Amino acid sequence: MSSVLFVGAGRHQRRAIAQARARGLRVVAVDRNPEAPGLALADVSEVVDFADVDAVEDVARRHDVDGALTVSADRAVPVVAAVTERLGLRTIGTGVAHRMTHKIAMRRTLAEEGVPQPPFAAVRSLAEGRAALETVGLPAVLKPVDSGGQRGLFRIETAGDLESHLHSALAESPGREAILEGFVEGTEMNGIVVVRNGDARMVTLSDRLRPDGVGFGVGWIHLYPASIHSDQLGLAERVAERSVAALGLRDGIAFPQLIASPDGGVSVVEVAARIPGGQMADLVRHAVGVDLVELALRFALGEPIPDDVALPRFSQPLAIRFLTASPGPLPTGTVTRVGPLDAVLGQRGVVQAETYLTVGETIRPVRLDGDRRGYVIATAPTSIEALQRAEQAAGLLEVEVA
Repeated sequence: MSSVLFVGAGRHQRRAIAQARARGLRVVAVDRNPEAPGLALADVSEVVDFADVDAVEDVARRHDVDGALTVSADRAVPVVAAVTERLGLRTIGTGVAHRMTHKIAMRRTLAEEGVPQPPFAAVRSLAEGRAALETVGLPAVLKPVDSGGQRGLFRIETAGDLESHLHSALAESPGREAILEGFVEGTEMNGIVVVRNGDARMVTLSDRLRPDGVGFGVGWIHLYPASIHSDQLGLAERVAERSVAALGLRDGIAFPQLIASPDGGVSVVEVAARIPGGQMADLVRHAVGVDLVELALRFALGEPIPDDVALPRFSQPLAIRFLTASPGPLPTGTVTRVGPLDAVLGQRGVVQAETYLTVGETIRPVRLDGDRRGYVIATAPTSIEALQRAEQAAGLLEVEVA
C-alpha cells in the first residue's frame, strides 16, 4: 500500500484526506493544531508545526511515505518541496516553491520573463514605502510578501493610508517584508492550470467577484465561465500559461489569478502552486469534470496522468455564493442557532452546499477569507442564472444571532 503525507490537516485538507483513504492510500497527516479536522481522518496523525521542516521530514522518514502534498495552505508549499527534495520523492523543487510563494521573488521572475503585471516595489520600512509610492503610484495594494488569506492586505489611496497600515502588513509577514503593487481596475479571474512535463494547459477560468470596503480582497462569488470577450479570454489563457512556465513549474497544479482590464489587457495578480481554497476544487469538478485532488495525489506519487484525468470533459456554467454578512445573506452578531441545509440543498440547480457556522461564534463584516462561513454551488444554462439560483438558495438558510 502506498502512503502519502499531508502537510496541514485543516478544513480544506479534510476532504482530500478522506478521498486519499478511499483511494486505498495510507494517509499520514501533520498539523500544529491538535483539533485540525483532518487529523482524525488520517491513518497516522502527528501534531507538528509544519513551519519546522526538519520535524516534518522526520515524520515522513519514520512513516516511509511515497509522496507528500498540501491543499490550500500556501505556507506549506515550500515545506512540501523541501521534504520531498530531501527524500528524493516527486517534487516541484524548493526554487519553484520559493518563487511561487514569495511575492517579490515571483514578481521579479515574471518581470524578467516579460509577463504583464502591475508595477511593484519591496517595502520593509516607512521610508521604503514612501519611495515605493513614487514608483508604483496611487491607488495601490499593500500586502505581506509571504502570507495569504487576505491577511495584512490593504488598498492604499493616500500616503497616510500607507503610514496607517504598513505595520499591520509587516506583522503578517514571517520575513517582515511587504510588497506595494499598483491597483489594476478590471475583472478579476481565477485560473486553474495543469502542467505535465512542462506542458501547461488552462483547465478553468472563472470570474472572482469581490465586495467593496476593507474586505475588497476576499472573493465572495465565483462565476464560471469567465465573462470577458473571446479575444481577451484567449489572451488571459496565454498569459496564465506563460506565467506558470516562467516560474518554472513543470509538473503540478497552478493557480494563477489575473485581472482583465477594460483596455483589453491582462495582468497577473499572483500564481500559486497548489490546489486553491475557496471551493475552487469543487468549481473545477462541477464545471469541467476534472478532479484536482486525484491529480494532486497522482503528481505526489509520480503516477501517470492521462488526458482523460487532466483535461476538461465538459463545460457546465455555475456560480458559488459564499455565506457572508451583508450584503451577503448572513446577519452580524453572535450565533445562537443555525438551521439545517435541507431547504438550501433542495433548491433547483444546487449541487453542493455547506456551512461552517457554530453556535457562539461571532459573524463579522467581510474582511478576511475566514469570514466566509459556508457556500452554495448552483448550476444553470448560464452563470448569471446559476448565481440567481445560488443567491435564492443561500437566503433560505436560517441563522439566528444575539
